Amino acid sequence: MEPSTIIIFISGFGLLILGAELLVRGASRLARTLGVSPLIIGLTIVALGSSSPEFAVAIQSSIFGGEDIAVGNIIGSNIVNVLLILGISAIIIPMVVRQQLVRLDVPILIAVSILLFLFSLDGRLGRLDGLILFSGLVLYIIFAIRYSRKETKYIKEEYAQEFDDQECRNLSQVILQILFIIIGIALLAIGSQWLLTGARSLANVLGLSELIVGLTVVALGTGMPEIVTSITASIRGEQDIAMGNIVGSNIYNILAVLGIVSILAPDGVSIPTSIIAFDLPVLIAAAVACLPIFFMGYKIARWEGALFVGYYIAYTLYLFLDATQHDALSTFSLVMMVFVIPITIITISVLLLRYYRAKTRNSKT
Repeated sequence: MEPSTIIIFISGFGLLILGAELLVRGASRLARTLGVSPLIIGLTIVALGSSSPEFAVAIQSSIFGGEDIAVGNIIGSNIVNVLLILGISAIIIPMVVRQQLVRLDVPILIAVSILLFLFSLDGRLGRLDGLILFSGLVLYIIFAIRYSRKETKYIKEEYAQEFDDQECRNLSQVILQILFIIIGIALLAIGSQWLLTGARSLANVLGLSELIVGLTVVALGTGMPEIVTSITASIRGEQDIAMGNIVGSNIYNILAVLGIVSILAPDGVSIPTSIIAFDLPVLIAAAVACLPIFFMGYKIARWEGALFVGYYIAYTLYLFLDATQHDALSTFSLVMMVFVIPITIITISVLLLRYYRAKTRNSKT
C-alpha cells in the first residue's frame, strides 16, 4: 500500500472532524447571536452538524461515484452509534434513560429504520423516497420544537447556560462565526473527497468491496464526532447529551442525509442486495433491542453495554469473514444463530418479565 493513500485517507478523516467542529460551533453561536432559542439550536444545527461528515461523504459519492461507500457509511454509522458508542458509554457509566427517549425518540428511530428498509426493497431510493424521508425530517423538527415548549424552566436555563456567549454580540464576533461556517463547509468538502479517494484505494489494496469499507472503516471515521461527544459526555456524567446525540444522529442520518442525497442524485441512490438482506435488518434489530433494555428501570447497565459492544464486534467480524469467504464463516454463523442470539433474547425476555412483575406488585401495594 502506498504511503500517500494512507496519508490521504487519514487526512480526510481529520478534515471532516475539524470541519464539522467549526461548522457546528460557528452556526450555533451565530444563531444564538441572532436570538434563536438554544434548544432549537440543539435540535437543528447541532444535530445536523454532527451528521455533516456522513452528509459530505454521501454528496461527494453521488457526484464522483462510489455509492456503495456512501450507503455503507450511513448504515454503518447508525450501527456504530447504537451498538458500539452506546455500549462503550454504558460501560463507562451506567446510563439513566429519560422517558421521552423510550416513548418518543426510539420509536421514531425504529419507524424510520423500517421505512428505509421498505423503500430499499426495490434496490433503489428514488426522488419520491427522498422527498418522503426529508418530509419526515421536517415533521420531526416541528414536533420536537413544539414538544420542547413543555420542557421545564430548569432545562431551558441549562440549555441557555450551555450556549450563552456574550462575546458573540459584537460585529467582529459575528463575522468570525460566519468565517468558521465557511471554513467548516470547505473542510468538509475537501475532507470528504480525500476520504472517498483513500477509501476506494484502500478497498482495492485490501481486496475488499467498497461497501465493506464504507460499513466499517469509513463509518467509524465519520462517526468520530458522535463517538467523542458521547464518550466525553458519559465520563462527565451528562447522560442526556450522550443518549440524545446517539439517537438523534441516527434519525438525522436516515431522514436528512439519505433523504437529501436521494433527491439530489440524478438516478437516485442504489441500495446493494447485501444491505437489504443483512445490514438493514441488523440496524432495525439494534434499534428494537433498545426498547426492552431502556424500559427495564430506564437504565442501561454495564453488562447491557458490554452486550452491545460484543454484538458490534461480532457484526464486524462477520462482515470481514463474509467478504473474504473465510473457512470459519459457516461455524461463526452457526454459533451466532444457534447459541448467542437465542440466549440474548431469552435473557432480555426474562429480565423484562421480572421488571413488569415487580412493577405490577408495587402498584398493588
